Amino acid sequence: MDGRVLAIVERGYRGALEKQFFDELYLATELHRQLGGLDILLRGSAVSYAVDAGPVPALRIGGRTVDTLTDPRQGLRTLLEAGVAILVEEPDLTALGAARPVVEGVRVTAAGETAARWQAYRMVIFL
Repeated sequence: MDGRVLAIVERGYRGALEKQFFDELYLATELHRQLGGLDILLRGSAVSYAVDAGPVPALRIGGRTVDTLTDPRQGLRTLLEAGVAILVEEPDLTALGAARPVVEGVRVTAAGETAARWQAYRMVIFL
């Protein structure tokens, strides 16, 4: 973890049209590049990002179809490919009641496991 930064995401965001061009996972991609290494811990409702589900469906508003909404699972896959470690706390997954497995490459951790290693990170930030 030498020099790596831990970014914590605690609130899952269900999306909006304004969010389709930029979200915290897109920001994490840039932070990883600029800070020289990033790990992400998903907690709270943000653990829903890690549940392996189908693609985000298009949204129909009146006569218009919006099919450009962000997909957090795809964002996680992009981060994993870039070398970002994605951690998700098991108690929050259990509380979510997720019946599906997590996205391949995401590591499930016990409660407090990552917090016990905070001092090993150069910096801890919340996204």
